[in-house]
Amino acid sequence: MHSKILWLFLTTCLLKGFIAQAQSEDTLRITLPLLEDRFVKSNLQLLVQRYNIDRTIAGEITAKMFANPNFTFTNGLYSKTRDTNALTQQTYGVSQLIQTAGKRNKNIQLAKISTENAWNEFYDLMRTLRYGLRSAFYSLYFKQQSLILYNEEISSLKKTLAAFQQIYQKGNMSKKEVLRVQSLLYSLQSEKTALELQTNDLEVELRTLGQFHGNIYLQARTLDIPFKNIQLQRTNYPQLLDSAVANRHDLKIVKANITYAATNLKLQNAMKYPDINFSLNYDKKAGYGLGYISGGVAFELPFFKRNQGNIRLARVQLEQNKTQLNVEQNKLENEVSGSYKELLKLDGLYHSIDSTFTSDFSEIIQGAHENFEKRNIGLLEFMDLYDSYKIHVLQMNDLMYQRINALEKINFVTGTEIFHP
Repeated sequence: MHSKILWLFLTTCLLKGFIAQAQSEDTLRITLPLLEDRFVKSNLQLLVQRYNIDRTIAGEITAKMFANPNFTFTNGLYSKTRDTNALTQQTYGVSQLIQTAGKRNKNIQLAKISTENAWNEFYDLMRTLRYGLRSAFYSLYFKQQSLILYNEEISSLKKTLAAFQQIYQKGNMSKKEVLRVQSLLYSLQSEKTALELQTNDLEVELRTLGQFHGNIYLQARTLDIPFKNIQLQRTNYPQLLDSAVANRHDLKIVKANITYAATNLKLQNAMKYPDINFSLNYDKKAGYGLGYISGGVAFELPFFKRNQGNIRLARVQLEQNKTQLNVEQNKLENEVSGSYKELLKLDGLYHSIDSTFTSDFSEIIQGAHENFEKRNIGLLEFMDLYDSYKIHVLQMNDLMYQRINALEKINFVTGTEIFHP
């Protein structure tokens, strides 16, 4: 028993020193709207994805450009004919490549689809990161609320322990009872430290998303419990599914991939038709006379190679993307259905709990402290009430977080702000 108490005490002291050092840093009290505003403006992952959009726009500009004309010039260097000065023989030529079968327009369409997908990837990344940000914020808020409970219980129990130690020294209490209270105190301190380490991990995540300095201690603040009065009567599964189908950018990416593959198939079919190269030539001293001008046309004869391999590959990619759409649609339906069922269960449990239960329990535990110190109730009854109160508050905080997170998950899986705090 003594070794267990000593181990709890030493572990708690070490961890408390680490947390105390972390909390000696600057404290920033922040609300979710302020955190989201900083996230949108400062998050580096979003900035990296934004550069991808600029890259695809540059590719779109390139696709719209026509091929440059080619210019050729030749000058004579040597001739065996003595009466001819080879250096005076010069030829000039200009040629222009003309793409056939609408290849240029199809390439422009592909570039535009790539830009559209880059935007879709940007918004889908924002959707994912925002959900992670909100989930971490609410988790941090309720864990910090639980820390308040631990601080209050530990402070109260320290006073009780000090009073009991005085009673023990007078010989009016057994050492066993003092050790039981001391063990309870160390246990609470150890649980509090473990919770503080969890909040530290959440702060690291939020500091990364919001690009805060590492020496900032974040304290989540909200004016009221978010989504407290949300009612689900007006929300149903078909409505949520329609919203997800219309607004989920990851689904839009898959649909755009089908359009891209279909356009690419058209392009590959067009590639079997040869492009035409028109040319205009000038020969200063041609065999036909001085200042000979000629025009020409050149194109590949598609007898053997007609782009068969790329056409087949493009057709396979199109069918693959169509199949992938079915996969993503099924996945989306299951996500919406699962999230909606989870929300209904958590919301039902939340509204089934009497709102006055926690405050009534709080009054009972305060009276238990007084009666225990006066020896009106026994140690076991006191510890049972103490543990029951702690478990109830922690479970309520966890339930409120799970319900809020379930509401935010609906926003996440539908790609729409269905619910607002």
